[in-house]
Amino acid sequence: METPALYNIYKQHPSVQTDTRKLKQGDIFFALKGPNFNGNAFAKHALDAGAAYAVIDEHEYAIDERYLLVEDVLTALQQLAKYHRLQLNIPFIAITGSNGKTTTKELVTTVLQQQYITYATEGNLNNHIGVPLTLLKIKPDAQMAVIEMGANHQKEIQSYCKIALPTHAIITNCGKAHIEGFGGIEGVRKGKGELYDFIRDNNGIIFRNTDLDYLIGMSAGISNQVSYGSADADYVGQAVMKDVFLSVAVNKPVSTTIDTQLVGDYNFPNAMVAIAVGLHFGIDIDLIKQAIETYNPDNSRSQWVQKGSNKIILDAYNANPTSMRAAITNFAGTQLSNKMLWIGGMKEMGTEEAKEHAELVQLVQQYNWSNVILVGKEFDGITHSYPHFQTSADAAAYVKQHLPANAAILIKGSRGSKMEVLLDALS
Repeated sequence: METPALYNIYKQHPSVQTDTRKLKQGDIFFALKGPNFNGNAFAKHALDAGAAYAVIDEHEYAIDERYLLVEDVLTALQQLAKYHRLQLNIPFIAITGSNGKTTTKELVTTVLQQQYITYATEGNLNNHIGVPLTLLKIKPDAQMAVIEMGANHQKEIQSYCKIALPTHAIITNCGKAHIEGFGGIEGVRKGKGELYDFIRDNNGIIFRNTDLDYLIGMSAGISNQVSYGSADADYVGQAVMKDVFLSVAVNKPVSTTIDTQLVGDYNFPNAMVAIAVGLHFGIDIDLIKQAIETYNPDNSRSQWVQKGSNKIILDAYNANPTSMRAAITNFAGTQLSNKMLWIGGMKEMGTEEAKEHAELVQLVQQYNWSNVILVGKEFDGITHSYPHFQTSADAAAYVKQHLPANAAILIKGSRGSKMEVLLDALS
């Protein structure tokens, strides 16, 4: 089946699903394949469960006209998403970066929603399946779209741009993340820079952080640049810490103070770009202030949690050397007492794994902590005197036997380290 014909069916049933467990009546089921499953085998179950159609790519599964046969289901999903994108003549803001992209996406969306009907990536649906699914959830009433793009290797962002066709772009930063796939910091910049490349080739607009010098070279040749940062920018503000929480003192082109519920001054650029985007699109600063001040992270990203007498910063969704250093130094600099540090291994470090974890332990040793817990095989072979556990479950058992009281605890690690288990141990 060709894309235009499939799109006509999609217009009658504008809800797609790739997981039979989440099907709703009237959905179109896309029978994707994975390393350990063949979605074609679930097509009949999807239709029996209420799907209107099932898109398949193996002829033997086509029993009746409700089975839509395509050459490749994933390609069909991506092409359908691009076809739908082409019907929408609105700003599409793409966001990528090593750190902060999901927080930035949520802040930008929250601000834009004050004035515009805005659709955005849900959760972290930011990969080769998530991006098209996000696009296909955008309804005809949309006035703005915010698309998060994750990547761990070259040409990945480029492929998403070909589907989402962004008009505006934000690269939050280029840090030491997914080193294994990108092959070093220059590889990270090249990979993330594919977003700038698309904008440059299509005369789009970027929002650029003037506090990151390397973005100057990466953005060379892009004629439409909106800048933000702590100086020398179109939109200027300063980070002000009030205990653990970030406030932003905006002083150009308007003057106001925005008190956020975000932990850590490393969230300053995430808040600042949301302010810049809002002002760029004509939203009143008071509405922007209201949006950002009421945004409360609840997704294990710099999340402030109270458990009994303990105060916890839960930052267990992602970790790399850049974000680890920022979180630890920020936490060390707070006025909190009885500070504890529970950190998990950083994934996808490749050949840099031992070096980066050794440097992380050296950083930890520079400060005085009431207690430190290390979790993961990544810390094997590194000299230190801290309790070290192979899994978060083992660490959680230790925590239950040594429950802290009146402590301030930073819990941080890569998603694969499952550090949120330690939070549960405090219950």
